[in-house]
Amino acid sequence: MPPATTTWGVEAAIPILGVILLASIGTGVLFLVSVVAYRRRRRAQYGLIAAAIGALWVRSVVGAGTVLGLVPMPAHHFISHSLDLLTAVIVLYAVYMYAPGSVATAENR
Repeated sequence: MPPATTTWGVEAAIPILGVILLASIGTGVLFLVSVVAYRRRRRAQYGLIAAAIGALWVRSVVGAGTVLGLVPMPAHHFISHSLDLLTAVIVLYAVYMYAPGSVATAENR
């Protein structure tokens, strides 16, 4: 007897796609705001935050591609978890380097 496989029908994909679409729009707007802030300030910490938010936006796009059947599930997991790691590394680096009392001196910023 073959193992039972569960597939999601169109009915299940529509609400998920709606949530991902809203998340993508919100994250995209936040990414644009962070890029504008970086362009105005021209400081590395603003660029790092913009990069981290950009990675979150790409993650949402990958999620939408998975629901639409454009990104296979193994690729989705690899890309999404890699972007999670990248986001965490960027944010932690920004905090480590640019927080008050950090190891970087004012001249190096």
